[in-house]
Amino acid sequence: MGRRRAPELYRAPFPLYALQVDPSTGLLIAAGGGGAAKTGIKNGVHFLQLERINGRLSASLLHSHDTETRATMNLALAGDILAAGQDAHCQLLRFQAHQQKGNKAEKAGSKEQGPRQRKGAAPAEKKCGVETQHEGLELRVENLQAVQTDFSSDPLQKVVCFNHDNTLLATGGTDGYVRVWKVPSLEKVLEFKAHEGEIEDLALGPDGKLVTVGRDLKASVWQKNQLVTQLQWQENGPTFSSTPYRYQACRFGQVPDQPAGLRLFTVQIPHKRLRQPPPCYLTAWDGSNFLPLRTKSCGHEVISCLNVSESGTFLGLGTVTGSVAIYIAFSLQCLYYVREAHGIVVTDVAFLPEKGRGPELLGSHETALFSVAVDSRCQLHLLPSRQSTGIWMASTLVLGLAAL
Repeated sequence: MGRRRAPELYRAPFPLYALQVDPSTGLLIAAGGGGAAKTGIKNGVHFLQLERINGRLSASLLHSHDTETRATMNLALAGDILAAGQDAHCQLLRFQAHQQKGNKAEKAGSKEQGPRQRKGAAPAEKKCGVETQHEGLELRVENLQAVQTDFSSDPLQKVVCFNHDNTLLATGGTDGYVRVWKVPSLEKVLEFKAHEGEIEDLALGPDGKLVTVGRDLKASVWQKNQLVTQLQWQENGPTFSSTPYRYQACRFGQVPDQPAGLRLFTVQIPHKRLRQPPPCYLTAWDGSNFLPLRTKSCGHEVISCLNVSESGTFLGLGTVTGSVAIYIAFSLQCLYYVREAHGIVVTDVAFLPEKGRGPELLGSHETALFSVAVDSRCQLHLLPSRQSTGIWMASTLVLGLAAL
């Protein structure tokens, strides 16, 4: 039997590092690039239109936003505003999509159609205020404010996220500092040293608590700049005296059917690469007292990224060897797994939203996970409806046998 393959949804002309899905428009937003090196590889943010065609989910390039010499390494989405991590800076973008009316849509056929065209010369791109029109849909993207967010000797913003009401965003990078900014002015309102060394990830909860994980093996919970507690995983879970672990990723998620419930999910990976690698772990924490609720091994492949579905039902994982998996959040049980789907490090994963256009695009499936990687590909991972319980059980069994 051949290796299981995930459908390739889109291939960009540059490495992809970050991914977001806009629930209101159904736009899939993928970003990356070749950086400042003069290799001929462009840098950009691509806006893909998701559609169901003949019962299948497909994506086509609607608009390409040129980011000049800066590759986008991380993204956060708040309504119609994107926060893009580019080198040591955070660049805000605003995009507006709406249907054209009357003769305007017909006239658009005689205008430049934008990067969605498959053949011929690519259209010229402008720095800001670019409009693309296609089949009645008009998209405008403009640059807003930008600010430097990291100040180490080799500065790099590694993570960005918005708070629950999208009025603030937090950034972290190689200098170990958390910085919080007003949106959209990017006026700095808070700055503090969170870790010795790089910040790997951060997550903002609805109550204002901030969780940060760093290369110093620590995971910390903050209220503004005051340390509330530190996560104690290795002290409460599996321990390997000769194998220190560090936290790679953290995400808050809702508790399904409990509107006030909150969970924190983290990934722990070995701090050093070993010839015979020990397993990585996935942990669910109580979102109020930050005590561990459940820990399970998620295999021996090193986890590179984590995301949580909108309702908190599913977890998506990518690995440095290109594999992609979907877990159910309440039991940390694996429901879907494709080994080496990309064949190279998975840089980001994102679920199709469960509101807005999400249900119409999802069709009869339970959930859809998108993954991007350095191989420039965006892939689609579909989980069958939970009515097909046998398929879920079979998927879990396959994973268990593969791990033996």
